[in-house]
Amino acid sequence: QVQLVESGGGLVQPGGSLRLSCAASGSIFNINAMGWYRQAPGKQRELVAGSGGSTNYADSVKGRFTISRDVAKNTVYLQMNSLKPEDTAIYYCYASAKAQGMGVFRTYWGQGTQVTVSS
Repeated sequence: QVQLVESGGGLVQPGGSLRLSCAASGSIFNINAMGWYRQAPGKQRELVAGSGGSTNYADSVKGRFTISRDVAKNTVYLQMNSLKPEDTAIYYCYASAKAQGMGVFRTYWGQGTQVTVSS
């Protein structure tokens, strides 16, 4: 029904930058929110940034990460600056979307993209 494809992960040195992208496709009727979670080894998945009626960020990334959306392209971006080793994780894109012919919104997930911050 709705597929999310992420790109832009990789290996970067501390202090560096990366930009993640996530494009939604399929039988989309409406998307009311998109954003990013991350999961580090041995830790729970946590919200990094979300963009819907408002924009919100985890305290640990405020001032360093910026989320943006291209509504026409059903795409969400995450610009990550001043990266730290503790930002190392698998980053998952999500979308709260209503597929064609469906009466309710549900959350869809991307496959995840690895971000590694290391010297």
